[in-house]
This record gives sequence, C-alpha cells and structure tokens, in this order.
Amino acid sequence: MRVEETAASGDGDGRGNGGPDFGSAWARVKRRLRAELGEDVYASWFARLELETVSAGTARLTVPTRFLKSWIESHYLDRVLGIFRAEAEEIARIEVGVRGTAAPVRPAAPGAAKPSPVSGPLARLHAVGAPTPVAAIAPVAEARSAEAGDLSGTPLDARLTFASFVVGRSNNLAHAAAERVSRHQGEGALYNPLYLHAGVGLGKTHLLHGIGHAARESGRRVIYLTADRFMYGFVNALKTQSALAYKERLRGIDLLILDDVQFIQGKSIQAEFGHTINALIDAGRQVVVASDRPPTELEALDERVRSRLAGGLVVEIGTLDEQLRVSILSARLAAVRVAHPTFEVTPQVATYVARAITANGRDLEGAVNRLLAHATLTGTAVTMETAENAIRDLVKNREPKRIKIEDIQKLVASRYNVSRSDILSERRTAAVVKPRQIAMYLSKVLTLRSLPEIGRRFGGRDHTTVLHAVRKIEKQIGEDAVLGDEVELLKRMLQD
Repeated sequence: MRVEETAASGDGDGRGNGGPDFGSAWARVKRRLRAELGEDVYASWFARLELETVSAGTARLTVPTRFLKSWIESHYLDRVLGIFRAEAEEIARIEVGVRGTAAPVRPAAPGAAKPSPVSGPLARLHAVGAPTPVAAIAPVAEARSAEAGDLSGTPLDARLTFASFVVGRSNNLAHAAAERVSRHQGEGALYNPLYLHAGVGLGKTHLLHGIGHAARESGRRVIYLTADRFMYGFVNALKTQSALAYKERLRGIDLLILDDVQFIQGKSIQAEFGHTINALIDAGRQVVVASDRPPTELEALDERVRSRLAGGLVVEIGTLDEQLRVSILSARLAAVRVAHPTFEVTPQVATYVARAITANGRDLEGAVNRLLAHATLTGTAVTMETAENAIRDLVKNREPKRIKIEDIQKLVASRYNVSRSDILSERRTAAVVKPRQIAMYLSKVLTLRSLPEIGRRFGGRDHTTVLHAVRKIEKQIGEDAVLGDEVELLKRMLQD
C-alpha cells in the first residue's frame, strides 16, 4: 500500500507533522469492511483495493481492473466513504482508479505541498513485503490492449515458481499434480480439468503461477486469468461487439488457468465459462482451475459447470502443519536476509512464530515483515518479547473454522434424534420442523451463504422459508432460555 499526503513534510508514512495516519486508518477501514460484509464479499471486491494517495481531503483508491472499479463505484462507494470518514474525518471524497493509469490532475490547494511518496525504511519494507498482487504490476500497454479486446491475460508473478514453493504433507499431492500438468507434452491433457481448492493463503495461487511459468518454458500457449479479469474481458467484448473473436482466441490456447472461480457471476458469463472449458477439454487442451471450496459447494455456478469441474482431478490443499510452517518461515527469513544481511532471528523466535501462527502462509509473511520492521526501524535485536508483541494481532485474528451447511444438518439431526433426510424432506411434524428451523438459523449465522443458497441446500426450499425460520428461532431464543442454551451449545460444537 502506498500512501501520499499533501500535508506531509517528508516523513514518508502518510502523517506529516502530527497529522493523521491515513495508512492505519485505511487498515481499520478494510478490517471493518471484512467484518460487516463477510469474507466472501470482501475477498471478491475489496481484497485488492488499495489506498494510493490522500490529497486535499480526497482519498484515491486503486484496483487492478476496470471491472472491479466499476462494481465498487456502483455498489459500495458510499459505504466505503462512510466507514473511511468514521476512521479519518479529514476524508471528504473518494475516487477509485485502476492501477497503471494516472490519477486525474487537479489544481493544487493554496499553500499545499507536493505529494510525498513513501520513502526510507517503509519503502524498503514494501520491496521485501508480501507479494504485490500480480494484476498490480501489469504494464499500461497491457491494460490498454485488454480494453481493446486483446486476450493477454493477467501477468504471472516471477517470484511464484515451483522452485520457490515449499512442499509439505498438506500440499504434496497438489504440487505433484501441478508439476505433472505443467510439463506434460504428450497428446491430450492430464487430469482435465485440474481443480485445486484451499482456504486463504495456503498456496493455490502460487501453484497456478508455477504451472504457468513451467508451461510457457516448454513453449505452450498459456493464459492466466483471475475470475474478475475473465468477467471483465467477456463483458467488454460484448460491449465492443467482439465477443465472437474473444471466444475464439480464448479457445485457441494450450492451457487456461483460472483463479478464484467462486467469484464468477452472471448467467451469461457463467454460461460462456462453461462453454469455454467444455470446448477446451473436448479439444484436448488443459484447464486448471482454483477456488476456495470444492466444485460441489459452488452453489452459485450452474450445475452442469460444477459437474464438469468435478469430473477431473480435484485436490484440496490442507492446512499447514508445524513442520511446513517452519519451512515456509525459514525460506522467507532467508529471502529477507539477502536484502538485509544484518537481520537475524534466533531459532527459538522462529519456532515460536511457527507454532503461534497456524492460519496460513500470508500470516507468516506478515510476521516476518513485522519482525523486520522492528529490527530496521529501531536498530535493536529481535527478542522473544519483540516477537510476541509484533505478532499479537496475527495470533488473535486467526482465520475462523469454515463451517459447512452439511455439517450443521448432520449435527442438528443427531442432536434431535432425526435423520438428515428428514430435515431435507417435506415432512411437517413438530419433531422435524423444529430441528430443521434450528439448522437453517445456524446456517445463516455461522456461514456466509445467502438465504436462497441455504434454501437450496435444505431440499430446494424458497428463501422466504429460510427467513421465516431464522426470525422464528431468533424470537424463541429471546423468550426461551433453555432453547437459547441448546443453540449456543450447537454453535460451540460446530466452531470447535
């Protein structure tokens, strides 16, 4: 994240002479967006939204594609502004731009200094910090060619190769399948499609980039697309009346890599996605897809598309065990010491960090950046106390357990001595209706699924039925302490 402020005096941290710390305020804004909108919505639209500058009360935010810019401006701009103003009252206006394009030039306010870019230690930290989103490093020429209908895809990050991927028990199968697919030179395709799924920060995107690099080295025509880039390309092709040419170019490649497929929306776009992967697979071309869940749980996608995705090799990348976390941390520390030879972390501190942070590799990356910041900015050694203070928020904010509707249904059915098929059936006896409504209520409060999605998972019921169940259980919990205790126990059992 790069923050500039016209009132800054060259400190390089966005504060100036005692002024507001917009960088910290923006971090709080993103945390509130994640909490209020849920992980799915946040990851889809806000994960790559960055604060670039603050000038004369206007905060310039940037995203990697015009599709994201248009969507945020149409659906969330007022909400983002309201939250930002609550965190920093100096913000009066927000504008959203696309990275790689210049911000509009405005007359400078009287007496205002020129914006000062981040410099010094923080700039060096940015250089060795978490990988820049690959779309953020796309050259302007590529952005323009994409607007013109060219199918150039999203650039591959040079750092994300098989050589830099740390292999362990939880990702060994995924890594082996990815390497085999990337280097296959015979007729047809292997494991088609190859479908990788995992939670945030477990390495699926790293493997996708590794596949792309290795395949290109062998001379294959490769396109890597994020879901939003695929959607933007198709919508733009429709607007420019070049959809046929777009589809022909997309189907004329050797290897299609698509990341975050769970975010593909819209019936026409989903239909085109289905036609594209069918055409590629039928022609013996390789398709590699990644998501945060298995194909059977992509309720928003057409059933035929889900079936086609599930028809290949589906591999889950599991959570990081301690040995793998230690290996990832050691590799990251070694990489940082190339740029900072005096930066040292004792084995005791490294072991503590690897044991304390269990969620994902990105949190380990964040821990290294915090330790480096302490060593670089204070000039003192990294101690155990330093590490405990530096990673406190990472330990506290561990990624919550992902709860499945199926698990809720099974637990509630067992608790109330009915079968899961009873809960999904049309039976309306009191012995079945109560657990069914409780299961619907828990599905609403413990998962990110929408009411229509929950209804479909409960025997194809309408969303109004789910809403009625949720409101009824909410009311009964407030009136019946025994029922409230029962529901709370079920919550704890599901979350543990």
